[in-house]
Amino acid sequence: MADTIDPTNPTAQKLTTAKQKKETADQAFKLGHTQDALRSYHEALMYLLGLDKNALQSIGIASRPAPDSDANKEKEKTEVDDIIEKIYANMSACHLKNGNWKRAQETAEKALAKNENNYKAMFRKGKALGEQGFFEKAEKVLEDLKKKNPSDAALADQEIARLKVIDNARERAHKKKMKGEWH
Repeated sequence: MADTIDPTNPTAQKLTTAKQKKETADQAFKLGHTQDALRSYHEALMYLLGLDKNALQSIGIASRPAPDSDANKEKEKTEVDDIIEKIYANMSACHLKNGNWKRAQETAEKALAKNENNYKAMFRKGKALGEQGFFEKAEKVLEDLKKKNPSDAALADQEIARLKVIDNARERAHKKKMKGEWH
């Protein structure tokens, strides 16, 4: 049995193309070209989302239990699932940089659907929720992040503090408006 994947196999070709698109996107993001990165991440997803698990097994990509989970309860993950998770988490970072809070939240949630312990996606979801004014939800996500990954506690605390300042300023402005002092 051969150890290499047949490059003429359509599934293998799609996977290879998707990986190349993701790499292009990663490089664009590093250069600060978030729109280019988003385009390439989206293109990579188009190649990956249609890949059938049985077809992946035929090219030697077997499913494995998701990390930190009961294999009977959790659906099995493949290399493709891992790549999709990373793409969504990276897309969330792009949307945060662009100030597109709702899309940042949505893509972070898609990454978390693939791996609920993706700490970067958790942080990005919390930040995006806070930026949309959902301070209690944001704080809950960030507190959960601190419990799951104590090494991110300082970063989460910093974001919670930043969001509280924004929340307090909005609250003061709202009270002032309600008193009729707003011009």
